[in-house]
Amino acid sequence: MSIYREYDIRGIYEKELNEGSVTKIGFALASKIDGEYVAVGYDARSHSPILFEYLVAGLNAGGKKVLDMGLVPTPVNYFTNYQEWDGITPSASVMITGSHNPSEYNGFKITIAQAPFFGEDIYALGRECEAMGDIEKVDRQVVKIDAKNRYIDYIVEQFQHLKGMDTKIVYDCGNGVAGIVLPEIFERLELNTKGLYVDPDGTFPNHHPDPSVEKNLADVKVLLEKEGDIAFAYDGDADRIAVLTHKNNIKGDMMALLYSMKMQNPTVVGEVKCSQVMYDELERRGGKTIMYKTGHSNLKVKMKEVNADLACEVSGHVFFKNRYFGYDDAIYATLRMLELIQDGIDLDAELAKLPEVYSTEEIKVETTEAEKFKIMEKVKELLQNPPASFPAIKDIIDVDGVRINFENGWGLVRASNTTPVLVTRFESTSKEDAALYEASVNALIKEAKELL
Repeated sequence: MSIYREYDIRGIYEKELNEGSVTKIGFALASKIDGEYVAVGYDARSHSPILFEYLVAGLNAGGKKVLDMGLVPTPVNYFTNYQEWDGITPSASVMITGSHNPSEYNGFKITIAQAPFFGEDIYALGRECEAMGDIEKVDRQVVKIDAKNRYIDYIVEQFQHLKGMDTKIVYDCGNGVAGIVLPEIFERLELNTKGLYVDPDGTFPNHHPDPSVEKNLADVKVLLEKEGDIAFAYDGDADRIAVLTHKNNIKGDMMALLYSMKMQNPTVVGEVKCSQVMYDELERRGGKTIMYKTGHSNLKVKMKEVNADLACEVSGHVFFKNRYFGYDDAIYATLRMLELIQDGIDLDAELAKLPEVYSTEEIKVETTEAEKFKIMEKVKELLQNPPASFPAIKDIIDVDGVRINFENGWGLVRASNTTPVLVTRFESTSKEDAALYEASVNALIKEAKELL
């Protein structure tokens, strides 16, 4: 059952994702979808077209017809749910992608009725597939659609006002699928750009396609230094973005602050790892903030519920409902960032105005799938009566793990929903306090482990 995750289905090609398992996933999924058509696209991994055929066989056997969009970024896949194709609006979409995982991985991101299919729905689907016998093949029912060009046309039309801006833009597609739409969008908008690793290649020969890892940005930083004003980098399926200036690597929470400058009293949903600076600054400017669980599916659902304008994850997922559809799209986020620059906003100067804080990156504490949630329960128990040496606690937010608010900052511990680790992050207005919070919380995690 390990392939059935909180936000999506993910596993190793052939070993876990093979003809038997994927056909069953398609068949079981068909029964969850009202309506006749499911739009399916895939990323650049060598096995994605093979998994497409297996998935189609299962969906067809379950009575669904497939709209085949071929090789596309994940945001293009989401986009199809809001479009009509010869009078047909798909009832669901499936993106076949391993995202930023190593090349032997693949998986499925599922949208049904314009909402993410995740959590207990995925776990239940997994139980159904495990109990299922072989699927009988039926005639193939697939209709090709040109989602890629429809999306490019839409984006170009939305951002006509950027045409010919003279900012020197450098970017790194990481051999992921951003490269099949981004260069054409830039070209049609007559922008001054230079791209790295634009050709999709599922073996990722140049670097791993995860822009939240600093070493993967080395080449685009060199290019920025030599001949750029701003740099962008993308993950394997182009739903996450990194934004680099000559002074800053702008994380998702700080991007949200910048984007919101052009919105009237926005409602912004942030995950539990976001900086307190983001929440405080947005509130100070008249916006409304909601702290919620990590995970692209969680944030999309919460956005819809509270009618938010924007949502973000520190890792570079940015979701626009303001002027857009409410899903994470790194291509769209790129053009919204260029819009800020065109409007005369100095990104570095705006960030320099913010209160100075010392914050760690995400720190992963290795554990096991079986123990990570048990450790979290023990940590919560210990926080009821912490040791005398523990820093004074102002309050605890338990929307996703525990975010402990201290006098001058906060510490976070949460169980990852996708890997066998606990994720921690710490932030304070003083370097010493940030180190103290980190040491204190780590000691508590250690004690929790020993009590198991």
